[in-house]
Amino acid sequence: MSETTGASYAAAGVDIEAGDRAVELMKEWVKKTQRPETTGLGGLGGFAGLFDASALKRYERPLLASATDGVGTKVDIARQMGVYDTIGHDLVGMVVDDLVVCGAEPLFMTDYICVGKVHPERVAAIVKGIAEGCVLAGCALVGGETAEHPGLLGADDFDVAGAGTGVVEADLVLGADRIRKGDVIIAMESSGLHSNGYSLVRHVVFDRAGWALDREVPELGRTLGEELLEPTKIYSLDCLALTRTTEVHAFSHVTGGGLANNLARVIPDHLHATVDRATWTPDPIFDVVGKAGRVELLELEKTLNMGVGMIAVVPAESVDAALATLADRGVDSWVAGEITDRGDHATGAALTGTYAG
Repeated sequence: MSETTGASYAAAGVDIEAGDRAVELMKEWVKKTQRPETTGLGGLGGFAGLFDASALKRYERPLLASATDGVGTKVDIARQMGVYDTIGHDLVGMVVDDLVVCGAEPLFMTDYICVGKVHPERVAAIVKGIAEGCVLAGCALVGGETAEHPGLLGADDFDVAGAGTGVVEADLVLGADRIRKGDVIIAMESSGLHSNGYSLVRHVVFDRAGWALDREVPELGRTLGEELLEPTKIYSLDCLALTRTTEVHAFSHVTGGGLANNLARVIPDHLHATVDRATWTPDPIFDVVGKAGRVELLELEKTLNMGVGMIAVVPAESVDAALATLADRGVDSWVAGEITDRGDHATGAALTGTYAG
């Protein structure tokens, strides 16, 4: 009888040593995200991340907020471009900016990276981007998981997801119950597509237009791939600064579904938000996608952010202070609309007029 080699994890396609090398490479980046509440507690490679909850004692009634998200099919652009750190910014932005909508300060995040094959430098680059995003958001990256799924994913395929936790004082929670007739809508400029609508964008530029990622697009002033990988803007510290310097009634994070649909989520049933398109000019990428795919405006608007990544709803007397705070922080913002009675409007928010320019 001939001898046969016994089965092994490595033979099944899982490289534990490569995973260990990835952990070593990412340690320096994770360390940069530490907050006082995480310093000296455990370390990367443990079974769970630790956070010193005694810091919450300064709150009268602390409410923990939780959010989870991914970056969708934007990961395929990163894979094709061979650029892996920018989607980490996207992941953090998608999570922490959901947290801050209720007024919560992001405290910490964990990530999950699923790959077909562990390439240590590639995984470390993804975590580097996540760590840099956490620094921009003011939160700690306390742990994560890298999972190798041979047979389910190709050797170069991967996906990322993350979860975050924040805290807000119970009587300072923002939302629909604070909004009043006469409130003003302040729009904050996006950095481009952010991380939503990429299934539509990829269909348009690849399948319909037949473009390659290295195509120079004059309207964009750079290649298509460079534009599509522009990281999601992270607004959490800017929004928290607003809550400290002036009165804010609500925020709305403009993600999948577009501006009107996301804004409607924080508008009470008896009120209506009117946003005037004439108050801004969307970035060229939105026009490029629309023309390349002959996508109707309403379809674009219910899929993409059209140049607005975050909305603040503030009382009229807070507008000047809010705009000044955002300007001081380098955030382009403007008055985009107002809150009125619901009247005959079927939905809580709508866009009116024609885009400037």
